[in-house]
Amino acid sequence: MSARSRLASIWRTLERGHDQVFVARWRQGLQREARRQEDTLRALVLLETLGVDNPVAYETLDLIPYLVADLHAWHQRMGRESFGDPGVCC
Repeated sequence: MSARSRLASIWRTLERGHDQVFVARWRQGLQREARRQEDTLRALVLLETLGVDNPVAYETLDLIPYLVADLHAWHQRMGRESFGDPGVCC
């Protein structure tokens, strides 16, 4: 076993230990907060596509293609079984 592979093994062990000590306790809360922020961003982009003025319109316009893929999961979390016209989603 070379010194490089031993160092990589030690590094992976340290990463797992760090994850268990510092991240695992708060992972669910962090994921919930990330999902809340993503939902807020999706809502802003959706409002923009519906014509509602958005204060950060220039920055979010480029994000629309990336968010279309998330639309289905988002509208189901928001409690709607279907969303938009046929062919848009569902």
